[in-house]
Amino acid sequence: MTSPIPTNLVLGFLGVGKTTTILDLLKKKPENEAWAVLVNEFGEVGIDGAMLETEGAFVREVPGGCMCCVAGLPMQIGLNQLIHKAKPDRLLIEPTGLGHPSQIIETLTGEHYQDVLKLGPVLCLVDPRRLEEPRVVENVQFRDQVAAADIVVANKTDLCQPEQLARFDEWVGSLQPAKTAVFHTRQGRMDIGWLDGETGLSEVGSPHAHHHHHGSAEPLPVPDIRDEPWQQVSNQGQGHFSLGWRVHSDTVFLETGLLVLAMDSRFVRFKAVVHTSEGWRTINMADGALSVSECEPRDLSRIELISEQSLDADELDASLREAIGQTE
Repeated sequence: MTSPIPTNLVLGFLGVGKTTTILDLLKKKPENEAWAVLVNEFGEVGIDGAMLETEGAFVREVPGGCMCCVAGLPMQIGLNQLIHKAKPDRLLIEPTGLGHPSQIIETLTGEHYQDVLKLGPVLCLVDPRRLEEPRVVENVQFRDQVAAADIVVANKTDLCQPEQLARFDEWVGSLQPAKTAVFHTRQGRMDIGWLDGETGLSEVGSPHAHHHHHGSAEPLPVPDIRDEPWQQVSNQGQGHFSLGWRVHSDTVFLETGLLVLAMDSRFVRFKAVVHTSEGWRTINMADGALSVSECEPRDLSRIELISEQSLDADELDASLREAIGQTE
């Protein structure tokens, strides 16, 4: 490396729109630059990574839990492979919305990477509507994501009432130390210039809040989809539960069946990149809002749901199988 790679963390609580934001940034990158994305998801099937690959970025996933917990071996392996493969001009890192940023920042600014990476402004997305929810504003991960940020961005402002935006402005204005910048946006749209500069390395309130990792340090091997065309995986931690499926691309799902399943009131998130009767689709449900868009064909379908309550895996597996369409 001739000079350190500009690197930005994009933080935010579950469902705030981090992947959509990174997709928007990738569309704005200079044509002569190679960008890379390290993405970590709470679940095991890597849907965010599959979505980000559509913009031609180099993407590496650290699945299954939170990157802060695996900021040792799995994160460093993924980061090293991404740096050597992509030789990026900029690196974006998207931790899970249930993650704590302290150990990630500690790793990125530690001796192994101090001459390789230059950590720029840490961005944190906030949905102003969720400031009304005590379970969010009192959550240690949410508080410390905000504390670690240099720039706080109110996202989904098009869905907010004026009083909700006013409450956000009052809340963010009361934060100490004051943020470098505060912005309002919608649909994850960001100015590429927000990535430039340096981080202030703000201290968080509970830097050791997440040292108790619930999973293994070593990523589990993923079976070949040709050998196991229907794979179900699960994860739990931080008061949330996930179920995910990897399904061979020859299996075609009824889009209507998936949309009905996505709106199950038990789920706080439903994400899928999936082969449907209407073509390949990206399906995303967060906070009761559902979006569907076309996407390029993939090597397999990926479906994931996250809930705050324990879920019956057999029941939901049966429901998903009922959504399989009949091919001619």
